[in-house]
Amino acid sequence: MTEIDLTTPLQKVIGNGAKLLADSLNLHTVGDLVYHFPRRYEERGEHTDIRSLEMDTEVTVFGQVKRVSSRTFVQQRGKTAGKRGSLLEVVVGDDSGGELSVTFFNQPWRESQLRPGRWGLFSGKVGRFQSKLQLNQPDYILLDGAEGEESVEEFAGAIIPVYPATAKVPTWRIAAAVRTVLDVLPPTPDPVPGTVRAKRKLSSLDKALREIHRPESRESLHFARRRLKWDEAFALQLTLVQRKHRAADWPARARPLRDDGLLATFDGQLPYELTRGQRDVGNEIAADLARPHPMHRLLQGEVGSGKTVCALRAMLQVVDAGGQAAMLAPTEVLAAQHHRNVIDLLGGMARAGELDAAPDATRVALLTGSLGAVAKRKVLEEIGSGAAGIIVGTHALLYEGVTFKDLGLIVVDEQHRFGVEQRDALRAKADQPPHVLVMTATPIPRTVAMTVFGDLETSVLSQLPNGRSPIASHVVPATDKPAFLDRAWRRIREEVAAGHQAYIVCPRIGDAKSDGEDLALAPGDDDRRAPLAVLDVAPQLAEGPLHGLRIGILHGRLPADEKDAVMRSFSAGDLDVLVATTVIEVGVDVPNSTVMMILDADRFGVSQLHQLRGRVGRGSAAGLCLLVTESVEGTPARARLDAVASTTDGFKLAELDLEQRREGDVLGATQSGRRSHLKLLSLLRDAELIGDARAEAFELLEDDRELTRHPGLAATVTQLVDEERAEYLEKG
Repeated sequence: MTEIDLTTPLQKVIGNGAKLLADSLNLHTVGDLVYHFPRRYEERGEHTDIRSLEMDTEVTVFGQVKRVSSRTFVQQRGKTAGKRGSLLEVVVGDDSGGELSVTFFNQPWRESQLRPGRWGLFSGKVGRFQSKLQLNQPDYILLDGAEGEESVEEFAGAIIPVYPATAKVPTWRIAAAVRTVLDVLPPTPDPVPGTVRAKRKLSSLDKALREIHRPESRESLHFARRRLKWDEAFALQLTLVQRKHRAADWPARARPLRDDGLLATFDGQLPYELTRGQRDVGNEIAADLARPHPMHRLLQGEVGSGKTVCALRAMLQVVDAGGQAAMLAPTEVLAAQHHRNVIDLLGGMARAGELDAAPDATRVALLTGSLGAVAKRKVLEEIGSGAAGIIVGTHALLYEGVTFKDLGLIVVDEQHRFGVEQRDALRAKADQPPHVLVMTATPIPRTVAMTVFGDLETSVLSQLPNGRSPIASHVVPATDKPAFLDRAWRRIREEVAAGHQAYIVCPRIGDAKSDGEDLALAPGDDDRRAPLAVLDVAPQLAEGPLHGLRIGILHGRLPADEKDAVMRSFSAGDLDVLVATTVIEVGVDVPNSTVMMILDADRFGVSQLHQLRGRVGRGSAAGLCLLVTESVEGTPARARLDAVASTTDGFKLAELDLEQRREGDVLGATQSGRRSHLKLLSLLRDAELIGDARAEAFELLEDDRELTRHPGLAATVTQLVDEERAEYLEKG
């Protein structure tokens, strides 16, 4: 056989079996297969927790045959109706007491193989028959050389790899293919410099790739996984540090502070004092804007910490320096609210050309997709001429025909709500690379920020402005304690009677066209009843527990003018209760709202719940968030809600949220539709390793920015962080 390497097609090594691996698992080359790592390992004598199996899932169970029984019967259907058939039932169990029924029809010969006491791997879909868990006609392999079974030496050792598999390609067939490949694969060249491997006590790449599939011991497996995790972290950090260096070299127009412009006037008339955090962040941003290189800064802070004021001060600094600033908001509701807030805060400074305009005043434009033709033409003229120094908009800012005179700053609000291409399209509208400020109210754990936003400078606002009230959160177990739900409705009526307002949040809109829209299901959602919907709940409340109150409806499918009218009515106090979807999740600011009830709260993720409850407690009165659920105590969903109710620390909740999500989503796997490249690395558990990789990346790139002296490493980085993923990281 011609010498092979990681790029060799599998067909050349394993023959006909390659097509099945390609079709079922998208594995085409030797490298694809070698990097298809086991998802867990079993040891003989260790039990598999059979009791944790879930219905209708494909599983591989490692267990021991406990009992075997067989019987004959007369077949009732099909071509064999009237003939005698046989049923073999094998009970597989583990030391914890969990048991699983494994059944075979018309295969009596298997009884001689599946004798009590034998250990094996059984692979199939979990079903249920007469209240018992069952695998019907599964694939299996016995680990002590069952007669008639293919011998797979891979499972002869004490540590047994169990691979991500499919119904057509069970784990032992993958193991057999891996064994065939590793037996003929020459030592794999190591792209990581020897000095780095020695300093960080890393195994060689070749040894790690072999040990992760065929570990001699738990210790050797630990070192193999550590080395392969390092490669993932190192590739990401090299990419981010390269991008950071390149961005620092880009030319940009400096926008220095003026002490006699709009910003100075704005600061002088603020009716409250900035928090220390806002002042510190403002100084960081001001210094960035004054440099001849584009700012690329992430501003994260708790809901209500005052990020918008920081952004407005940055926009005024750019306007003072002759440029324009654009704020990109994810929804028309939020864009309209930002526009109103900016105009209210600026007063005469936002009314250039009008009689009561302040000296050096500018104009604040709003551009959304629902603007009429005449209004849109006027806004586009103001943007193109430079008359509008501050422009707030939705995706409409990205369209052709939107031309800026001098775009100097882009503020992206709630960056996770935008796709990469959308953010980049706005940046491309500037003649030179503009300064970029990315804002998020979803707190990001340090390791996530370091891994995903490693090429951004990061600022954190943790202090709430004076006058903001704390938010108390409580879980309302609707099924266990219906009296608690009754009390919750009375609590809402009490708040309204005291002159305050309330939000009722539902996961779904409810009309046939929009099922699933505005809905972000939490991890582990299953086939329960449909989530509660705004269009169903609102009339029930009007006739039931909230009878007599003024109730409004808000969701993503309402026409823009209706959404704006509803929000104006609610803000003005003309509505007592707003029944809404997550369209209110970000930016909506009604200080008189003091209570929020989230129905089917277990259908939402942790960070989303934290964002939602930030809509109350924005005034001087205390805020209350009621998390209504049918989940019972002891379930993961209930534990998630209890965690949200127990703390208002967004960073703790963000870590919990990350633990419960696929970490690859953080790197854009969901947005790009591609598989995550984080196969082993955990952004939380491997924080120290990620930090070490970042330090080594800075050191290595200090005098070899493009890795020209390390071509093997450059190729590995390209392989592990492909161009699409690299662009995602850069533009994020």
